[in-house]
Amino acid sequence: MEVFMLPNALIIGGGIAGPATALALQKAGIDSVVYEAHSDVADGVGSFLTLGSNGIDALRVLDADRVLAAGFPTPQMHIVTAGGKVLGSVSTGQTLPDGTTSRTMKRTDLYRGLRDEALRRGIRFEYGKRLVDAHESGHGVRAVFEDGSQAEGAVLIGCDGIHSRVRYCIDSAAPRPGYVGLIGSGGYTSGVEIGGRPGDYRFVFGKRAFFGYATGPDDEVWWFANCPHPVEPARGAVLADGDAAVRAYLTELFADDAGPALPLIAGGREILPLTPIHYLPHLPRWHGDRMIVIGDAAHAPSPSSGQGASLAVEDAVMLAKCLRDNATPRAAFEMFVATRRPRVERIIRQAARINRNKAAGPLSRVFIRLFLPLILNRMADGEQWRQTYDYHIDWAGQVYAS
Repeated sequence: MEVFMLPNALIIGGGIAGPATALALQKAGIDSVVYEAHSDVADGVGSFLTLGSNGIDALRVLDADRVLAAGFPTPQMHIVTAGGKVLGSVSTGQTLPDGTTSRTMKRTDLYRGLRDEALRRGIRFEYGKRLVDAHESGHGVRAVFEDGSQAEGAVLIGCDGIHSRVRYCIDSAAPRPGYVGLIGSGGYTSGVEIGGRPGDYRFVFGKRAFFGYATGPDDEVWWFANCPHPVEPARGAVLADGDAAVRAYLTELFADDAGPALPLIAGGREILPLTPIHYLPHLPRWHGDRMIVIGDAAHAPSPSSGQGASLAVEDAVMLAKCLRDNATPRAAFEMFVATRRPRVERIIRQAARINRNKAAGPLSRVFIRLFLPLILNRMADGEQWRQTYDYHIDWAGQVYAS
């Protein structure tokens, strides 16, 4: 079969999926340029995420797992009631052959690390390039940016997140992200003793909201809160103005719960804004003839999955393989969707079930207390758990569209 050779690929978005895709394409022998809307990689504290063992494995396919040095291992999670009773424990993923487990790190550290690794390998980034439109032709695709500049390439890959512009360039009728009924915040606190093993998460099903925390580097506690909020806030809306207002809002929600939520909230050196949590459960069209979306732009699970970043890196590796092994972009895209859609949408459905429990009412909390220990025991050795975390992409193997 004649291998499809790309003069270049345009990657829209410089977060996690964008640099990972550039690294994967380079491994496949395909040049690319990454276009990022912001003027530079964002600084600041920001939120954090967990990379599962499957995401770490995908980074290793790209020889890029050095970026994980900024994180810390989080091998296990314990589920706790509002009264402080531990209902059960389960691993946060499979343990890789060398003993590596899932790792938690700041989002900015992950995408800055991937960006730096891509730059080290000679991949070009352009900043201040906010996409406004893109047009396919028989021979390529043209991207039009807000500053009036344009770029042309053989394919365009949308790595521009849950509010993707590329998604609507492919299909103007594409569905909007859905609201999960929760708003979230978080922070970092020193000087509060929480007990337990460093790195282990504790997830608390509180009386009014959900709280998670773990001890990170230098005995600093990394924590987050997911709070029921039935009405979706407008995009960009300020739900609580400033740290003091957010602390007051969270303090009221967790006032009647056991555990360290209140001192962690009170002592946080910086509190993240309260923002709505969205997901994208099913996108009918992921691609055209020469444009495709991947990562959160195509299939955004809620943060409850713990899989958003991992799935984005998996996507990057698999898309590069499909472009390497197929004669046309469309054939490569079709093979990519056929391979990825069943896996990612199954994980999204699992996360949606967790979200419903986070917004549990009194009767649901009784169910959680009675039956969750049994569910956790099944999960720890279940096929569903292995399907999510014990996942490896064989780079050497070929993948062809039928």
